[in-house]
Amino acid sequence: MFPHFIYGGDYNPDQWPEATWEEDVRLMQEAGVNLVSLGIFSWSKLEPQPGVYDFEWLDRIIDLLYAHGVSIDLATPTASPPPWLVRLDPDVLPITADGVKLGLGSRRHYCPHNATYREHAARLVTQLAQRYCHHPALALWHIDNEYACHVSECFCETSASAFRQWLQARYGTLEALNATWGTAFWSQQYGDWLEIQPPRRAPAFLNPSQVLDWQRFCSDSWLACFEDQKEILREITPNVPLTTNFMSFHKPLDYWTWAAREDIVSNDAYPDTSDPEWTIGSAMACDLIRSLGKGRPWLLMEQAATHVNWRTRNATKRPGVMRLGSYQAIARGANGVMFFQWRASQFGAEKFHSAMLPHAGTETRVWREVKTLGAELKRLDGLLASEVHAKVAILFDWENWWALEQNGKLLNDLRLLPLIKSYYTALYKQGVTTDFVHPEADLSHYRLVIAPHLYLLNDRAVHNIMQYVSNGGVLIMSFFSGIVDERDHVRLGGYPAPFQEMLGMHVEEFAPYSESQTNEIHTADGRRFSCSQWSDIIRLHDAESIADYLHDYYANTPAVTRHRFGQGVSFYVGTLLDETGLSWLLDRVVTEAKVRMSPAAPIGVELIRRSDDTQTWLFALNYSTQPVEIALDRSGRDLVTGAMVDKSIVLSPTGVAIIQSALS
Repeated sequence: MFPHFIYGGDYNPDQWPEATWEEDVRLMQEAGVNLVSLGIFSWSKLEPQPGVYDFEWLDRIIDLLYAHGVSIDLATPTASPPPWLVRLDPDVLPITADGVKLGLGSRRHYCPHNATYREHAARLVTQLAQRYCHHPALALWHIDNEYACHVSECFCETSASAFRQWLQARYGTLEALNATWGTAFWSQQYGDWLEIQPPRRAPAFLNPSQVLDWQRFCSDSWLACFEDQKEILREITPNVPLTTNFMSFHKPLDYWTWAAREDIVSNDAYPDTSDPEWTIGSAMACDLIRSLGKGRPWLLMEQAATHVNWRTRNATKRPGVMRLGSYQAIARGANGVMFFQWRASQFGAEKFHSAMLPHAGTETRVWREVKTLGAELKRLDGLLASEVHAKVAILFDWENWWALEQNGKLLNDLRLLPLIKSYYTALYKQGVTTDFVHPEADLSHYRLVIAPHLYLLNDRAVHNIMQYVSNGGVLIMSFFSGIVDERDHVRLGGYPAPFQEMLGMHVEEFAPYSESQTNEIHTADGRRFSCSQWSDIIRLHDAESIADYLHDYYANTPAVTRHRFGQGVSFYVGTLLDETGLSWLLDRVVTEAKVRMSPAAPIGVELIRRSDDTQTWLFALNYSTQPVEIALDRSGRDLVTGAMVDKSIVLSPTGVAIIQSALS
């Protein structure tokens, strides 16, 4: 959609006198900026009173930007309603599960079901679209900002009414709802729709099926706000692409549903670079965002030039780290990198959040790094049509995440993301590129699929996974998978009921551990590894055990199994393996699945490829503080330096190379 790699950031000219604008656009040219997000929090400036609009200042800055070669990602500034809107209708403000009305003075202070908010937001969006629909600077629409950040749900009476309407549309009858929610438990049967309330604070555990539907409803409610604006923009500017910025593994919103409604998937990413393994979490977020768009190029909408301001301790990105993080996103499929924000604010809650142009101006390390990156990105246009190709997938579903982490389980501190990250980390360290895939999606082109804590599945997902293995795929399934259906009702007949034939075994009993308890497994090839958190008591049908427990009343029973099913193979892991144990398992399974890995990388170096039909680009990123030599499997040209390289390349500390080669 864009002829060059995107480079820029959020721009807030309304926070600065117009005399500063000329300096801004001059410095944007110097830095190589070609796109800015404009107007994200400008509602009160654009509409100072109800129905009174002031676009003249926005006209001037858009014209000025365009004259200096900068296009705009024009935002609908609806994430922060102005004070007059709250005064007009105080019920705009959201209410928590405890019944507390949140106040004015921050951002995202609105209920997604409030009619006053929705009407005024639609009018403003319409005004913006009509005014700028033909402006040549308009390259992208940026709808709202970070939906469900800070406020992910509202428990007001308007929301309660909307919830009931959503349930009526979903179930049709109270009989169907009562059956789905299992209201025979704890005398919860409903005889009138008006009896149904949101899952507000209650004396004990809430109905898990009700809470699951509430989470679905909340995600759909924010999506309805997005769709309101999208419909307006599509009608007036049908050829202008649109996006809204995601926040990686953001639990309140089912991003699979959202991503399908966007032209470009974009993300805000703020890894804590003081964490020694920050690159792994950052890579995992990049791979998720690429996967949400089904491999299409995506946009890193926000990152920090150096530090943020909202952690307890806000570490500075050390020299070269911002550049490394930017190239990591590009290596993993992004066709642009942007920042929050262009110029560091002088006032407000984020005045100490870093920016491309720091408070100290252009005589700074940060500014020099910003300029360097902007100059380098101009050399990469040949990559725009390339993609990242993965042969390994991790199954990930928001509805499963919501259901798994409700209370009432045997381990109420069981969390999905740590297990996903443990698998991802082991693959990352082996140089294996990974996608994230919905359980109902096409799995046929993956050699290996991993299903961590896939607690909730509907019948379509069950059939899809079994068909994948039967047709020749290799699957790893973790403990506490295949337990409930989409209603959060237990699938009866032993665990995991829908997969016993595919796995060639069943789980007779769960044995969750205390916080201090551990165990060990011993493998068929003579290795020993620690395990923790959980043990499944497994009974084999026709599967084989490749590792048994060493201790406790289930000693010498299977912990890890392997079973041939159809043309494929399934592995089941009945416990939480330590890092070395998981690496042992993945070494074996990756080999069996015939997954091709990247060239061997030294410690602290990340290697990943993008490719198109004729060429490949190997990204080499050195996160270490030492120079490293990297062996190459093919010769090519380094786009960063322009030099030709043959069998190896030496990277300086925090160095980057992009080796362009012909596909063999």
